[in-house]
Amino acid sequence: MPALLLRDLDWPATSRALAGYGVGERVARKAFACVHARWAKSLDEVEGIPVKAREALLHDSVFPDVEVVERRRAADGFVKYLLRLPDGALVEAVRIPLPDPADARALKERRRRGQASGLVALPTAKYTVCVSSQVGCALGCAFCATAKLGFARNLAAWEMLAQVHAVASEADHPVRGVLFLGMGEPLLNYDNVLRAARILCHPAGLAISADAISISTAGVVPAIRRLVGERPRFRLIVSLVAPTAEARAALMPIEARWPLADLVAAIRDYGSARRTRVAVAYVAIGGVNMSRQDARDLAQLLAGVRVKIDLIDVNDASGRLGPPSDAEVKAFRDELSRFRIPVARRYAGGREINAACGTLAATRCGGTVIG
Repeated sequence: MPALLLRDLDWPATSRALAGYGVGERVARKAFACVHARWAKSLDEVEGIPVKAREALLHDSVFPDVEVVERRRAADGFVKYLLRLPDGALVEAVRIPLPDPADARALKERRRRGQASGLVALPTAKYTVCVSSQVGCALGCAFCATAKLGFARNLAAWEMLAQVHAVASEADHPVRGVLFLGMGEPLLNYDNVLRAARILCHPAGLAISADAISISTAGVVPAIRRLVGERPRFRLIVSLVAPTAEARAALMPIEARWPLADLVAAIRDYGSARRTRVAVAYVAIGGVNMSRQDARDLAQLLAGVRVKIDLIDVNDASGRLGPPSDAEVKAFRDELSRFRIPVARRYAGGREINAACGTLAATRCGGTVIG
């Protein structure tokens, strides 16, 4: 009989697997919480398991884990974890500090009144964890360090969950969100990513709100269509780097497989099905995609589509591509505002330790090594 890996099973699969050992649903739910909420290494603490079933489960169950190789803290409070998987492969996860929502709203109001400007550090109240979904990546985006590694394999659901637990077990504030935005393309590992997300938001799992779980994609259109049909409550983030097919093809080879027009159609359907604005992460590259004409092209591309634009400065470790100037950003935003498309410039943290978007490549540099 193959080993029973309960850490890789969502609730329905756990219930079915334990039923095969004669464990009823009530006790199976306790076992699910033991495995996923407490990340236990055995079922010893679960009461109510029949003696013979307990003996069989002790023999059959395995509880693999990841090893924390290194932790690096940036000056802005971001912490990057380098993790070794059982087969020796290395991936990274990032602990992202977040303020209390009330403090953030108060700061936004002060900025509106002209009483605050620039970056303001707010006390950390909680964390979001950015996790990897693949070892390496096959998409080859020109601005992404992970792409330089090539693709090795998909991560199992438990390997993504283990990243969250490794971070949460050491955190001084609760983990309240998860981003599938680290190494790899999450929607090319659809089943495992969605299973991990379901476990994360299950009341007997980590009980993280589904609305606080985000899945990013560079534009895997069939998987977005699948999300439209299945309608999970998780947030979708679509990475866009250019407003035209020609410009996108020069930076994202995925354009050849799933063209921009098809991607926008999928985004439109997703937003309509969810009755929400889809987050479009627009990678801002100085002198490349931040002109007023680019803004107009983007507005035309997304006309009638329920989106909000998050401008994220490019983080190209090679130095070939750089972020836009403040003047470029202002002109770009001013132009988009004419079309009433919500746009915000997002902070890219952890740059000094290669923890910002596009820089994860299992490296060791910068910041302060902790623990």
